[in-house]
Formats: sequence, C-alpha cells, structure tokens
Amino acid sequence: MSNFIDYNQKIDYVFKIVLIGDSAVGKSQFLARFARNEFNTDSKATIGVEFQTKTLSMDNKTVKAQIWDTAGQERYRAVTSAYYRGAVGAMLVYDMTKRQSFDHMARWLEELRGHADKNIIIMLIGNKCDLGSLRAVPTEDAEEFAQRENLFFMETSALEATNVETAFWTVLAEIYRIISKKTLAGNDDSDGNPGVFKGTRILVPSQPQNSEKKGCCM
Repeated sequence: MSNFIDYNQKIDYVFKIVLIGDSAVGKSQFLARFARNEFNTDSKATIGVEFQTKTLSMDNKTVKAQIWDTAGQERYRAVTSAYYRGAVGAMLVYDMTKRQSFDHMARWLEELRGHADKNIIIMLIGNKCDLGSLRAVPTEDAEEFAQRENLFFMETSALEATNVETAFWTVLAEIYRIISKKTLAGNDDSDGNPGVFKGTRILVPSQPQNSEKKGCCM
C-alpha cells in the first residue's frame, strides 16, 4: 500500500471513523496529528462534534477517511446515535497518565457497541505515551482489556507523532481488506455506495512503511 494520492482520482471508498473517550485524553490532537500533521499546545476542549478528512491510496483505490471527534463531557453524550451511524471503525482513546480515563473504556465500549455496526473495527489507544514517567495505566492492563474485548491496541503520542499514523493505517487497512475481500468474492452489497461495511474480523494487515516515529507499545 502507498499513501501517494492523485487528486484527480475519484473516491472509491469513504470510511467513517469515530474517536471516543473521556475529555482531555488528547482525541483532537490525535486527529490533528494524523489529518494535518499538527499539534497545538493551546488546544481548547472540543464543543459538540467536529470531523476531519484525509484521502489515502490503498491498492490503487482512493479511500477518504472521514474521522469524527466529539467532546468527552457527559453533557454532549446525547449526540450518540447520529455520531455512530455509518461508522466502520472506532478509536477508544484514554490518557495513559489518567487511570480513570482507562477505567471508563468499558463504558465507552458498551455505548459504542450499542449504537454502531456489530462488525465495526475497534482499536484501543493509550495516548500520551511520551509522558512515561507519569504512567498510571500499565501496558499489560490495556493489553488484557483489548484481548478480552477483541480490540486492536496501540500506545501513541500525538505530541511526538509516535504510532499515530500507524494506528489509523491499521484500522483503515483492516476495513479495506474486509470490504475488498467481499467485493472479490462477488458478495459486495454496497450497490455502488462507497464505505458500506459488511464482513468479519480478520488478522491485522501488515503496516505501511513510513517515516513516523516508533516507540511506546505496539
């Protein structure tokens, strides 16, 4: 796979990805790092819902990732049904320096599974791994939770651009492989609509080569 884009190409697929988790775990910065390779130290809390897009190339197909970010505060939780509708991937984000944000993952996962497609691809993200000396969530705890719930797992740092691109690529490539596999099998129910998602979980695809910093836990 390559991330080179010819912007004259038509869009073959649109994949909606949602970011969920408590407030102040770094969801917006995580998204900004992937979508625009930016990090804003003066970032304000997200109000309501925002989304960004990024266009990628996978096996000569043009894929637009539409990534939705919402406020983690309780008073914005009423957006759920519209927020999750049509999502084919999700990032469950916690702050590895805040144990409570990890303990809330079970609740967020329950909400996600209550509103989203049952086959949605989900990755657990332990963000802010650049703050290793302040770690409050052992990697083993997150790995155990991810394994029990059948989630992918990665620790990231939006600040240092560690594993951010790899995390998104893993989720997007997994979605793409499932959809393309269905198409090749002659069992594509999308009727020409990009981004329709049907399928079952398969193994993690090989990750793309890029210049992103590696570290933390993968």
